[in-house]
Amino acid sequence: MTAPPPAQNDPPLGDAPVTEEGLVRVMGTRALSMGIVNMIIGAGIFVLPGLIAELLGPAAIIAYLVCSVAVALVFLCLAEAGSRVSRSGGTYAYIEDAFGPYPGFLASVLLWFGWGILSNAAVAIALVEVVAYAFPAFNSVGPRSVFLIALFAGLGALNIRGVRWGVRFSVVNTYAKLVPLIVLVVFGVFAMDWDNVVITEMPSLASIGAGTLMLVFAFGGGEIALNAGGEVKNPSRTVPLSLLIGIGIVFVTYVAIQGVAQGVLGPELAVNLEAPLIATAERAFGPWGRTFMLVGAGISILGVTSGHVLNHPRAVFAAARDGLLPSKLAAVHPRFRTPHYSILFCVTITCAIALTGAFRTLAIVSSGSLLLLYLGCSLAVLRLRQLDRTPKPGTFVIPGGWTVPIASSLVVLWLLSNMSATEATGLAGLLVVASGVYLALKRGR
Repeated sequence: MTAPPPAQNDPPLGDAPVTEEGLVRVMGTRALSMGIVNMIIGAGIFVLPGLIAELLGPAAIIAYLVCSVAVALVFLCLAEAGSRVSRSGGTYAYIEDAFGPYPGFLASVLLWFGWGILSNAAVAIALVEVVAYAFPAFNSVGPRSVFLIALFAGLGALNIRGVRWGVRFSVVNTYAKLVPLIVLVVFGVFAMDWDNVVITEMPSLASIGAGTLMLVFAFGGGEIALNAGGEVKNPSRTVPLSLLIGIGIVFVTYVAIQGVAQGVLGPELAVNLEAPLIATAERAFGPWGRTFMLVGAGISILGVTSGHVLNHPRAVFAAARDGLLPSKLAAVHPRFRTPHYSILFCVTITCAIALTGAFRTLAIVSSGSLLLLYLGCSLAVLRLRQLDRTPKPGTFVIPGGWTVPIASSLVVLWLLSNMSATEATGLAGLLVVASGVYLALKRGR
């Protein structure tokens, strides 16, 4: 991902206010809004339109709206928690400071494994599906397995050698993911059959819940942009306004993409589950559209995968450094100065899961992990307020007292209730195993 661009109305550094931690408040509404947009729009939107259409048909817009509101509520909670907790660690640091080491450990596992590893495995599967759309041989187990092993071996080796290439590639990835989506929406609208987007019947609440739960996979990631909260100008105004603008842009973009795909393919969208946008571009523009979207989707999804391999081992490294995981994972390569054991650990597990998993299941379970983190952070706001009744100047406080944290918690619980028994069991099993590891580590100290 690219760094958020500076706002045009930002003052020079010499005139900008400085926080107690020494950070300069120079990030304005435009910068934070675009940071949120860039962190959210990723691989999910290239795959999910078909799955959402399968559940909701033309009524998919309802799930996008519900998910946008839910994410906005959660992000407000994350913004306040982040302004109250100054140390690194993000969501797991907020939960640990609010509730103690055991919930913090569970949060760290949900962050690096439940969301990081599982979502990256799902993204890798999506990449294989894109490749298989162009080269059907990759639908077979053998070529598929070779591709995934080579993918993670290559990304792991490159990341061990250094991070500079990954940072440069993120710039390419930003354009690669946005250009084909913009072209599809702007020109695809002329190939739409508008009868295909008419909502003829309202879906059930259960279907809306299931669709919204799946969309969490496509809306996750924006919380990373809020980690720069200490560098935001006038946070009490900038944060909520940026959230409204950023999530509004994502909502409009996603609905436009879903609408064009639905309008072009109609009922066929619900059966194009592996590469729905490629099928849409092929129908709308012909062979060149298919090639254009194939290349764009492939580069974009590869970029997201490489971003995961770049970032999530650092979460494992941080957890090991804090004593939450074996100390070996906190080792740094003597030559390349990278967390090589954490990288090897992450790519090995991710590859193994991608070889045996399915996109839909992994997307939902990883979304469930992220939702548990969101729930913990929403509740953490209430606890942090109790622990810090007189926050330091500049702390962002959500207007409305307890209303937003409570509403956020209730919405997240409703979304979690839409998981199937199998998915919920898998998520619960992860927490049980993590609890066992925590007890073992605690006894070993």
